Amino acid sequence: MNVCLLSSRSTAQTPEEACTAFIAAAQLMLDPATPESRRVQVEPQLVAQLPVLRALGVFDLFVLRDPALRTLVDDELAALPEDRRSAA
Repeated sequence: MNVCLLSSRSTAQTPEEACTAFIAAAQLMLDPATPESRRVQVEPQLVAQLPVLRALGVFDLFVLRDPALRTLVDDELAALPEDRRSAA
């Protein structure tokens, strides 16, 4: 796992960066070897990518298989303000 893909910057600048940051964060969050303290750091970075990924239609094309991650993402997407739900 290449954890250096996640920088201290929480929002990605391009769609490619958003996808990369989301995948890296999701992998860390799902890895049983990841300490809870690291998961707490990574979660906001994952959530920060959601408006871009939603605007790209990622969640219309792909379903997250992990139930806990899917619930987190669904809850965070539902909580986005209307103008950020389709921001790209």
